[in-house]
Amino acid sequence: QVQLVESGGGLVQAGGSLRLSCAASGRTFRTSAMGWFRQAPGKEREFVAGIRWRTANTYYVDSVKDRFTISRDRAKNTVYLQMNSLKPEDTALYYCAASTTDGNVQSSWSYDSWGQGTQVTVSS
Repeated sequence: QVQLVESGGGLVQAGGSLRLSCAASGRTFRTSAMGWFRQAPGKEREFVAGIRWRTANTYYVDSVKDRFTISRDRAKNTVYLQMNSLKPEDTALYYCAASTTDGNVQSSWSYDSWGQGTQVTVSS
């Protein structure tokens, strides 16, 4: 089992930036990928970004490409999401997730462990 703790959310004006962090602990040696998902009120949870743990290959939903960057620090078992040029439509509860499979990084079904979420609110 992997425990995940997110941090870095908050309130920011449109055009601003935030960096989310997700620290993993526990049986992290089996981690194959980590990802960020988000869920806005009244909407389904959606994939935002993912990273393969070994190769650092990254994946993004089209709506955040060129604005968000996912990265990882293997020594710290931490994944980051740098979010720039934030828009009001980015407002959501952001979840970190860890996978021990080689499944589709963009699918929530591939992830075994989830954090509690951190709120990101972007004002217009």
